[in-house]
Amino acid sequence: MLADEFSTIFREEHRDIRDALLDLIDAFQARDREAINTLLGRTAVLTGPHFRYEEESLYPALTEIFGSDYIEHLLADHDRAIGIAHRLIDIAGEDVLTDAKVKEAVQLIRQVLPHVSDCDGLSIMVERFQEEQVQSILDSRDASRSEDLDLIRWTQQIRPRSAVKVVEPAL
Repeated sequence: MLADEFSTIFREEHRDIRDALLDLIDAFQARDREAINTLLGRTAVLTGPHFRYEEESLYPALTEIFGSDYIEHLLADHDRAIGIAHRLIDIAGEDVLTDAKVKEAVQLIRQVLPHVSDCDGLSIMVERFQEEQVQSILDSRDASRSEDLDLIRWTQQIRPRSAVKVVEPAL
């Protein structure tokens, strides 16, 4: 059954993203710049194709079940996550990773984690789809992965929505 295949793939993608984000927290707390930059890159590579097929195929298919308000909520979560990714890149590029910058980075990453766990549950709704619809989502996933655009490049080159800009907190 294709829905089972989708659920397995979807869960593994969310696990990979979860682990990269949790490792990124550890890297920021250790002020390990090499690990931070590696993990930022890994997270961007994982989330670019994933966000893309969710937005282009999965979320539209789920509109009939959830309605457009909840789908807009999911898209807004992506907007914030993309803005957070940009802010984390800015923080990683700072000359000095102060305690305040590390704290900010950790707080920002923690803001993304609930979407990762909540989004994973969408796969139980996909179980209700017709096989052709699940296949279409899997095909969209394959196409997104074959284009190999990380999160930053996808948002700059293809994504029609603007991300939420996350600015440095006022002191």
